[in-house]
Amino acid sequence: MAGKEEEQAKPLAMSSPSVGPDEEAATRWRSIRYIRKRRCALWCCGCCGAAVVVLGITILILSLTVFKVKDPNLTMNSVTVDGVNFDVGPIDDLVQLNATLVADISIKNPNVASFRFDNSTTDFYYEGETIGVAYAPAGKVSAHRTVRMNVTVDVLTNRVVRQMNITVDTLTSVAQLNLTSFTGINGRVNVLGVYKRDIEVMMNCSMTLEVSATHQTIQSTDCSANVK
Repeated sequence: MAGKEEEQAKPLAMSSPSVGPDEEAATRWRSIRYIRKRRCALWCCGCCGAAVVVLGITILILSLTVFKVKDPNLTMNSVTVDGVNFDVGPIDDLVQLNATLVADISIKNPNVASFRFDNSTTDFYYEGETIGVAYAPAGKVSAHRTVRMNVTVDVLTNRVVRQMNITVDTLTSVAQLNLTSFTGINGRVNVLGVYKRDIEVMMNCSMTLEVSATHQTIQSTDCSANVK
């Protein structure tokens, strides 16, 4: 009897709470929304990373091709004689030659930005002695354009008259004088304010001035240019 009473006195075990179908559906929906948000965030991060990589590659390609600062081209198109005066000295009948030369110079800019340059000079020499200097003003060469300049120089040979050794008798034929010139132009190319470069263009030329009493001309002009 006592055993039966003890069995009857034991409390009944509590049943586990049951989860309704609505709660299961809500939990499942929250899980699906979390997965979708995570996928969307990962997809956005991937797209942003890919865009940054593509942009970096594009900038690198442009900096090595389109935006790369190229060397301007300096060319001596021609040198012409505009006028010659002869002055016979009192000693040894040596002739002092005064000539006006016109140099046609062009600057070609192959860049996508303008090339701005400062005042420049063209020096003429005879056997290492300066016999004339031509001056050109500052200016600008637009992108992919060429600018031509005519610079005039008065060649005065009073300091080298003995080296030239031109006499009155020489002028009855043709006298040849080997001249050289040097042109220096300093400028700058600025592409979008990012790619900047200071440029110095230098050109050395050699030419032959043929003079006589009736004939004056420049022959055999040979030039070479380099850029720093």
